[in-house]
Amino acid sequence: MTTTVAQHTPAPHTDAASKPAEKATPERQNLLGMSREQMEAFFLSIGEKKFRAAQLMKWIHQEGSDDFAAMTNLSKALREKLARLAEIRGPGVIYEGTSSDGTRKWVLEVEDGSYVETVLIPAENGKRRTLCVSSQVGCSLDCSFCSTGKQGFQRNLTAAEIIGQVWVAQRSVGPRRDTANRPVTNVVMMGMGEPLLNFDNVVPAMKLMLDDNGYGLSKRRVTLSTSGVVPMIDKLGDEMDVSLAISLHASTDELRNELVPINRKYNIRALLDACHRYLSKCPDNRQVTIEYTLIKDVNDQQEHAEQLAALLKELPCKINLIPFNPFPNSGYEKPSRNQVMRFQQWLYDLGYNATVRTTRGEDIDAACGQLVGRVKDRTKRSARYIQSVQLDAD
Repeated sequence: MTTTVAQHTPAPHTDAASKPAEKATPERQNLLGMSREQMEAFFLSIGEKKFRAAQLMKWIHQEGSDDFAAMTNLSKALREKLARLAEIRGPGVIYEGTSSDGTRKWVLEVEDGSYVETVLIPAENGKRRTLCVSSQVGCSLDCSFCSTGKQGFQRNLTAAEIIGQVWVAQRSVGPRRDTANRPVTNVVMMGMGEPLLNFDNVVPAMKLMLDDNGYGLSKRRVTLSTSGVVPMIDKLGDEMDVSLAISLHASTDELRNELVPINRKYNIRALLDACHRYLSKCPDNRQVTIEYTLIKDVNDQQEHAEQLAALLKELPCKINLIPFNPFPNSGYEKPSRNQVMRFQQWLYDLGYNATVRTTRGEDIDAACGQLVGRVKDRTKRSARYIQSVQLDAD
């Protein structure tokens, strides 16, 4: 494993009373999270042609550049103007680690000093590189088996902070020289947070992922995972048709109410109906990915497999089985490999395509929320959770 930790130098202390007040410098506009339309409007606002937007977007998102002086197809006068009025500012890298299996993880510092995580997972001998992106600082849904949920919720990420994770990862791997050799081939909105509770920032960021002047990804290679915010699934279907994944994890409302508390508001039937509506808006044949975290003696028995098969029989879907990744004080255990394989076989026998997600990056705490919880835990809620577990143990 290799690890890089960014060093932060504090700003020098100044005594305001010892020097005359200086005129405030106008804040430069961060261009990183701008959509094509926003970028065109920006160029028009500074007296430039809007076709410059496409040129600048390619420098930012495909070349990974944050230096206007290096953008050689822009005139010197325009480069100087941009340097005065704007900037390209991504998240700060607090930690970067590479696992023995090739998985790479970043802990990134966003605008208010909060930390989020991003993980790049290679597969198919490096031909497929999937980036798991966070949408919020923490999460408010409090799923009982989720490390991020135990850290509490702080705020939504901006579009710049979301796309900034892709930007940081791509810069680290190298610029995109051709569409056949992308540093990031797939993006999954499966990191920290519930993406559909940050709809107004997540959707513009995903549109940048799809934009030919941005990252140029196929809509089948950008996946949004939700715990089941039903009205926003419908709204997403009106905006775009990226791939959809559902964090289901249970086959009955009784169990899902315990594991995924949002189920008490939008139950399984309402969630599956929303999936049908979403698929009906897609112009091509599409399946929903059903994410099912297997937890020892909780949802990993044959009766659970049978219930799940019956539940999903009308929905075009594939099932992704995820062995639970333990974290301190969770109260849950990971099932044995044999039990995971048995559960997969039960689903196969019932006619379902079920894959098992390989556990990756264990030596760098690559599971969602685990490393941030170690690096920096700023929430009162986490302290209360840990204290309650300790009291119960006593």
